[in-house]
Amino acid sequence: MSTISVIIPAYNAERTILETIKSVQQQTFSDFELIVINDGSIDQTLEILNSIEDPRLKIFSYRNGGLPVARNRGISHATGEFIAFLDADDLWTEDKLQLQLAALQQHPEAGVAYSWTSFMEEKEGSLFFKPCEPVFFEGNVYANLLVGDFIYNGSNTLIRKQAIESTGEFDSTLKSCEDWDYWLRLAARWHFVVVPKHQILYRRSTGAMSSKVEVMKQACIIVMEKAYRAAPPELQYLKNQTFTSFHKYCADLYLKHSTNLSGVKEAGRHLWSAVRLQPQTLLNKRFQKLILKFLLLRIFSPGITNNFLELITKIRARQPLTQ
Repeated sequence: MSTISVIIPAYNAERTILETIKSVQQQTFSDFELIVINDGSIDQTLEILNSIEDPRLKIFSYRNGGLPVARNRGISHATGEFIAFLDADDLWTEDKLQLQLAALQQHPEAGVAYSWTSFMEEKEGSLFFKPCEPVFFEGNVYANLLVGDFIYNGSNTLIRKQAIESTGEFDSTLKSCEDWDYWLRLAARWHFVVVPKHQILYRRSTGAMSSKVEVMKQACIIVMEKAYRAAPPELQYLKNQTFTSFHKYCADLYLKHSTNLSGVKEAGRHLWSAVRLQPQTLLNKRFQKLILKFLLLRIFSPGITNNFLELITKIRARQPLTQ
């Protein structure tokens, strides 16, 4: 029996699955089993998996059930004391498992370890990395997770199997935001511990982004309403803050990926919803930048708008040097 079970759901992942598996094989902690759930792939994913020679690799094929179902199927095969999930297009730094395991061993009261994320974006054939802002929430993080998903993705955590057994499965009815729902349910029972290092390389794809945003929005609303039905009375005051953060996030996505005026207008509706819920949001510099981008996109093309905003950022960066 291995110490850690790594679960990778894979659906039509022929383009990235080898690189993802390589990032697991290169871990400095090597006592793991690697469980890949082939979730009804119709491309070359299974053939690629079968070509990999590694005794730690276990492949299970099913009809397509979706990401939460595939993760649940992976859990059913896991024998490790700890479980980690990795999406088939994401990567880990080589010390991810080692440092997260050490954090959990040093904090036996904690059920979940998480690290910081860097976003990977492919532009014109090259990869660009954007580190997320560091967060340091530890211990009882339930209230922090209610406000927003600071873990960012499903490829992040290392979880005690005992914690998973006490929490249950991923919600298979959710088409998105199933990670946030699961972290919330874990946080209601277990403490979290952070590894203060960017160890998760999360790939962001712009393909069909408008349809993805719509799916995400509906699922997140379900998760937020579900979370506040379960939250204790003393945390209900956070609901407006949670929905404000949600509207800001949606506005940001629309402003980043919209290719027509309808997406920009949808961003405007989310910005207005955020202001109605918490008027003091107008004082936030990041929010002010979203409003500026919204106004510019109503007039100019995305290219001109982005160039203008980049110019402003460069000018502000130089200001302290000239004072």
